[in-house]
Amino acid sequence: MSVSRRRHSSEVKAKVALEAAKRQKTLSELASEFGVHPVQIAQWKRQLLDGLPRVFEGTTSGHAQEQATLIEHLYQEIGQRKVELDWLQKKGITSPKRNGS
Repeated sequence: MSVSRRRHSSEVKAKVALEAAKRQKTLSELASEFGVHPVQIAQWKRQLLDGLPRVFEGTTSGHAQEQATLIEHLYQEIGQRKVELDWLQKKGITSPKRNGS
């Protein structure tokens, strides 16, 4: 008879890890309260404590970094298209775009 693994949401993990970090209850007490093995709680607590310094770093967030990378890629693409268009116009393959057309 197999036992399927329980998956806990990040909210539950954060709540349990925060309670463990407060040290108001033992890991065994928290384990019985939340129905999670004490070793698992200790691992979540370690992840919480290891990740805390990144919360206060002055670097850009992941989303802002992704946006900056996307903008850089788009500017590069625009530059490449401009070079291609200039080359085609120089070869006479396409005419320069007129204002009002």
